[in-house]
Amino acid sequence: MRRFVLSAALLAVAGVFLVGCSGSDSGPMGADKKRTLQPGDRLIILTNGESPFWDAGRQGMEKAAKDLDLEKAGLKIDFQVNDRDEEGQLDRLRQFLSQSDIAAVGISVTKENNSAIAEQMRQLRKKGVHVITLDSDTSRKKFRDAREAYVGTDNVLAGRELGRCAKLLRPDGGEYVTFVGYTDAQNAEERVRGFAEGAGDKFLRKDNMGDQTKRDQAKENVRTALINHPGLNTVVGIWSYNAPAIVGVLEDNAAQKQKRTLTVVTFDAEPIAIKKMAEGWIDAMAVQNPYEMGYQATRLMKALAEDDQKTVKDMLPKFGQEGGDLYDTGLKIVVPDANTPLKPETFDDKDRNVKGYRLSQFQEWMKKYNLTGS
Repeated sequence: MRRFVLSAALLAVAGVFLVGCSGSDSGPMGADKKRTLQPGDRLIILTNGESPFWDAGRQGMEKAAKDLDLEKAGLKIDFQVNDRDEEGQLDRLRQFLSQSDIAAVGISVTKENNSAIAEQMRQLRKKGVHVITLDSDTSRKKFRDAREAYVGTDNVLAGRELGRCAKLLRPDGGEYVTFVGYTDAQNAEERVRGFAEGAGDKFLRKDNMGDQTKRDQAKENVRTALINHPGLNTVVGIWSYNAPAIVGVLEDNAAQKQKRTLTVVTFDAEPIAIKKMAEGWIDAMAVQNPYEMGYQATRLMKALAEDDQKTVKDMLPKFGQEGGDLYDTGLKIVVPDANTPLKPETFDDKDRNVKGYRLSQFQEWMKKYNLTGS
């Protein structure tokens, strides 16, 4: 009997130890330990790379800082651009761990399955720093406990809407290739999957080509795809700079320049992509809202840091419940002003936060926020 009691006690202790040491002991609800705000504490946004896409994100963060009067609250904003790949993000996260003036971090994760990045995010939470993701999430199956919430696009939905564009432009379907920075980034995987669902069975994907955010490689991938897949009739840019890369190659291709044979559908609206749609090179754009990502990520980080539960619940009414940690910043489907079968109103869906725009309407929206891209 004594041996049984002792064994049970040892098992109970071991169970407590294992729960305490597991990677998921901290739920999505908050930082692991209470941290007292100090004057001058920072709210940080760390991007996944360099792109004009993030210019709007920075503007959104700066506008939120003014609207929320962060200076009065004793908080500072710090927008940091990751200039390398995963190692660049890891280096920044390690630096954050060594600094004592950080209240919250919002990170656009380079690769969703990178366990080292997820672990650094967990370590920040254990230190009392609030951690959220924006634009690109970490794996929700493996590392959901590494962050408290996600602010950004419903990427599967966005992929489906761009796939619908392709389907309407080419009802008979065809062969397509997708181009992206990292093929295993969370937003990339979801957009590629969503595109296939929206385009339907008449479309056949021939390749999914990653460029590791290298602009020269992005263009080389397009050239390679045109050579390797002579039956290609649709090209899909998954990350913002893929649109300029695709058009740049097509403009250099004599046959394509003389007679457009490819349908081009892309994500986001870098300034050059907007110009090229006006010139007739891009047939549809699924445009995210990085301005809103920067704004709402800042708003949420401030609320978490100040334990402002009202604002948290306003933003995430089901916070703490399954799926209640996602804040959708919406999607715009932008089509050319003329010479297109696509009608913007086809994509309007208030419940899913999707709105269709003609290019000129979209440009008017950008002027409202003093943006050059989105």
